[in-house]
Amino acid sequence: MASPRGITPFLIYLVFIVTLGPFQFGYHLGELNAPQKVITCRIDELPQYSILRLPQCISMDAGEWGMVQSLFTIGGLFGALFSGSVATRFGRLFALRWLTFFLAAGPVAEALAGRMWILGLGRAISGMGAGAATVVAPIYISEISPPENRGLFGAFTQVQINSGIFIAQLLGYFLSSEDKWRWILATAGFVAGIAFFGLSLAPETPKWLAANNRPRMARGVLQRIRGREADIGEEMEDWEISGEAEEETLLGPPRGPRPQRQPVRSFLDVVRKPRYRRAVIAVSGVMMAQQLSGINSVVMYSVSILGNIMPDQAALITVMVSAANVVAVLATAPLADRLGRKPCLLLSLAGMGTASMMLAIGLSGDTRGLTVFGLLLFVCSFGLGLGPVPFILTSELVGPEAVGATSSWALAINWLSTFLVAQFFPMINAALPRGRVFWIFAALSAAFSAFVGLFVPESKGSANAEEVWGRAHGT
Repeated sequence: MASPRGITPFLIYLVFIVTLGPFQFGYHLGELNAPQKVITCRIDELPQYSILRLPQCISMDAGEWGMVQSLFTIGGLFGALFSGSVATRFGRLFALRWLTFFLAAGPVAEALAGRMWILGLGRAISGMGAGAATVVAPIYISEISPPENRGLFGAFTQVQINSGIFIAQLLGYFLSSEDKWRWILATAGFVAGIAFFGLSLAPETPKWLAANNRPRMARGVLQRIRGREADIGEEMEDWEISGEAEEETLLGPPRGPRPQRQPVRSFLDVVRKPRYRRAVIAVSGVMMAQQLSGINSVVMYSVSILGNIMPDQAALITVMVSAANVVAVLATAPLADRLGRKPCLLLSLAGMGTASMMLAIGLSGDTRGLTVFGLLLFVCSFGLGLGPVPFILTSELVGPEAVGATSSWALAINWLSTFLVAQFFPMINAALPRGRVFWIFAALSAAFSAFVGLFVPESKGSANAEEVWGRAHGT
């Protein structure tokens, strides 16, 4: 029997399985942090060969290592660009199953790499799968979640991303020696296998089925997700349903005007038409803020950053901070539904800006306590708003006909921003006095706070995108 709020074991299962894709996104972000010196031969031991005749390490300089890191983001960009249209045309479930191939193939190439280009290729393939997952998984979760708990379940995308980062850092702490680092890279492939088989029990989303001339199937799927005793009539009234004759046999005579199905919008349509363009600007700006506020400078390079002032404790502190990040997102997950999306974003940016200033002062003055506290505040503030909320917004600011294309634009901007941080943070950090790079992140946090205040509407409690924008304009 369903709970009063429509939260069933099957719904929880679906959310968990679908977010294994975002889990691998986080995992790949953090997998190279701890074992960097071992992989790049920055160790005292001479390189050896494993039983498979694979070298113990792959010699790379700082520029080559940065390229290997950033190839993941380039792959993610392509995955994000194309997955939205695939999910819109062929279904969310089809896209989720398709992307697991890349999430499995990439780690195999990484784990068996004997040269830099193979390692980079594996990272790019993994990025394609992860980029697609960050587009499709939030759409799927939004379309199966009870409307009043959409923010809560949407936050689990970021929970899984942070969990992936934590597991990668934890394995890195224990396996960053000899050729054991290959097991770190291979682990994501096993997770992809679990996701593939888990998705065999998952249905297509009711909203997509209804919008694609399958309302009877859509009703059956929604009833299965909500539970046998749940009343789903009110939720079905907000669907954009095709197949009017079948609709009437399912629901009885129409009780009022229903949303008419809109034609599917392409990648270019959503920037040409003003009704979608404002959503693209709002979500893309928030996705840019998510990365340019500096979170991945910590995720990817915290061991080397902290190594300057506490070399013996850097890896352990990184693991502890990653664990705190997971706890913070779990603890703050309900706030998006209670406080609203916009207040959470503004609080998050304020906290990250303050933390960036602490890190700048702590690192430049070799103040360990201030640095560690700033790091904790940094990741906890991220989990409050900038982590989960951007993945919730897209499906709330546009209708189902444009959510795929809008998500592709937003996640493409997100991945481009990730690439900028991954590629250029080490160079800027090296060029500036220690810690000064975090003053840049503090300034960017302030700028994005102004952007959120001006361009991002509050979508909490709105039934559809028209209601969100109507409320934003006072109509």
